[in-house]
Amino acid sequence: GDPGNVGDSPDTAREVAQYRADQRAKKEQEAKSKMSLDDIMSRMTGNEAVTLKVVLKADVQGSSEAVKDALNKLSTDEVKVDVIYSGVGGISESDIMLASASDGMVLGFNVRPDSKARQVSDREGVEIRTYSIIYEMVDEVKQAMEGKLAPDTKEKVVGRAQVREVFQITKVGTIAGCRVIEGKAMRAARVRVLRDNVQVYDSTVSSLKHYKDDAREVDSGSECGVGVEGFNDIKNQDELEFYMVEEVARKLDTPAAAKRPPGQDVQPSP
Repeated sequence: GDPGNVGDSPDTAREVAQYRADQRAKKEQEAKSKMSLDDIMSRMTGNEAVTLKVVLKADVQGSSEAVKDALNKLSTDEVKVDVIYSGVGGISESDIMLASASDGMVLGFNVRPDSKARQVSDREGVEIRTYSIIYEMVDEVKQAMEGKLAPDTKEKVVGRAQVREVFQITKVGTIAGCRVIEGKAMRAARVRVLRDNVQVYDSTVSSLKHYKDDAREVDSGSECGVGVEGFNDIKNQDELEFYMVEEVARKLDTPAAAKRPPGQDVQPSP
């Protein structure tokens, strides 16, 4: 799919090739330079304030207003929190593009990004963080501003399945008859129940069957039966998002951390 061009001379060809290489490198650098919670401290230089620009999405209007108000109150002389947009509903591609254009990040409360949004966030280098408890979101942003972030828990979405039929099984409970539409459904993974990309429940997989057989995983395109531990209110067209969690130690920039006032010492993660 790359275009081919003919130049008048080798010098012209080299000049055009170098220009295009420079443009690619510039775009890659821009993608890597988006603000994230991890690098707030490393961007603090001298007396210049750092601005954390946030696109905020929540499940309902009340939650959106409460979180926005709490985040705005976190601003200090060193770090300004600027909620450039807040809205209701799942995290979409347009939310990612807005954050990208502003060199910001996306915070979600009880909502999740759809597949397209995740792809665009990877391409644009935009960080997405989602939470189900308001004070956890506010505390993590505050800790990042103070350079005291705890070890990170990194999520990896391994698959999505769409509910096509719901079965009530005696002594078992509700079983979601699903078709895996992306990645794999995995017995060892955690699972979120999504309704229009809004999280309604988060738990473990109590059972996973491929036809009548117990299964460890079911591939994309196949059908399966899924039980969600502690949840029986599954509905047709819900989506089940399967994900794994691993703990990753955060790394802070030592010089930036060292500039904190006495009494606010920062111990960089190993």
